[in-house]
Amino acid sequence: MRVTISKTAKNAKIKGAFRSAIKKTREAAAKWSAEEAKDWLKKSAQALDKAAQKKIISKNTAGRKKSRLNKLVKAIVKK
Repeated sequence: MRVTISKTAKNAKIKGAFRSAIKKTREAAAKWSAEEAKDWLKKSAQALDKAAQKKIISKNTAGRKKSRLNKLVKAIVKK
């Protein structure tokens, strides 16, 4: 029971990190701020990789999310 509580708290912290990074990336893209979006894309990718490494999300999920964010940011940079 105690182990579950501590692991749940740790997982929630890591999930919150990549979710907030993704949100910041999307907000920067919505503002058409290319440099800010690139910075947040890098932070998002790192957070997603860390979550996948710790098996909080699967590698495929992390890759899919990174790919979609990268596609979004590239569209902003292109214009």
